[in-house]
Amino acid sequence: MGDYAHIVTRRDEATTTITMNRPKRRNSLSQEHLAELLAAFREAGESDATGIVLAGAGPVFSAGHDFGDVAARDLTGVRELLQLCTELMDTVQSVPQVVLARVHGLATAAGCQLVGACDLAVAAESAGFALPGGKGGWFCHTPAVPVARTIGRKRLMEMALTGDVIDAATALDWGLINRVAADEALDDAVSDLLDRATRGSRTSKALGKQTLYAQLDRPEQDAYAIALEVMAAASQLPAAREGMAAFLEKRTPDWLD
Repeated sequence: MGDYAHIVTRRDEATTTITMNRPKRRNSLSQEHLAELLAAFREAGESDATGIVLAGAGPVFSAGHDFGDVAARDLTGVRELLQLCTELMDTVQSVPQVVLARVHGLATAAGCQLVGACDLAVAAESAGFALPGGKGGWFCHTPAVPVARTIGRKRLMEMALTGDVIDAATALDWGLINRVAADEALDDAVSDLLDRATRGSRTSKALGKQTLYAQLDRPEQDAYAIALEVMAAASQLPAAREGMAAFLEKRTPDWLD
């Protein structure tokens, strides 16, 4: 596997593990981080691995987009960032391997989007999930796309509008994840589900995965096209700028609208 600054990749027998490794930044998804994740998934996708585990180092799985990166960009720059993120989500679903998210701590905004985009997800009991833009200045337009397709409209509306964290048990009940495990048993639960999901013909399973997404998510590209443009444009609004500035300056935001 390639050498990366923001992620760590490991191959164990038939499984490739891609670990987001920006713990001091809560695995926030800067342009560089997203580009490395995309490269790693493409590399793993072209390998003979049967399964890919996406994990996070440090206290959380991923806090979503890196506001320091977003706040420095104009409309074109934010659109390019979101296009890169969307390309990553598409790649997670298009690689022939079974992709499983190993979730601990928080998975928020684009971090929650990653969980929704993965084929399977196993979470620790202490994990939490949120689309926090609903209580801030930059709504979670694109993160909501794969989450909507896993939990349904009313539950999506609750997550997106309130911005509140749901716990692992709720995420399981709503269908965002497949399993909840005790924190100390998370790796065993990940291995168990992945082992069962990767048995059988690799070629058959790859075609099966491709076909499942083709029939289930055909409208998804249209949804992404709309959400991407709205989210990029929304990044330039005063509320978004204020929310990001307050976050970066570690102060309470002053909402004007």
